Amino acid sequence: MRIVHKKTNKVIASQVRVANTFLSRLKGLMFIKQMKGFDAMLIENTNSVHNCFVRFSIDLIFINSEWKIVKIVKNFRPWRFSWIYFKARHVLELPAGSVGDEIQTGDYLEAQGV
Repeated sequence: MRIVHKKTNKVIASQVRVANTFLSRLKGLMFIKQMKGFDAMLIENTNSVHNCFVRFSIDLIFINSEWKIVKIVKNFRPWRFSWIYFKARHVLELPAGSVGDEIQTGDYLEAQGV
């Protein structure tokens, strides 16, 4: 699956790993040194995350059920907890620095190749 920013038609991530089971959502990016073999993780059915046991900083995009961006958190460092964003349904986790200024709250994303 890949994720596209609809406003600019830019591919944000081309190899997305989906965490949609209890265990995959629980583990997330914990205990790995880097995103190897994928460039983003989509955690489904959550509105907050933590970065405990994650060894690197990440960018977060919280999205609602229509794939509208609710909140962007850049450079989310290890051992942090995000706020709870009640309007969010999923979280897209990307390597730190991946979310540019052209991507804004209120924009829409699209999952392709699902």
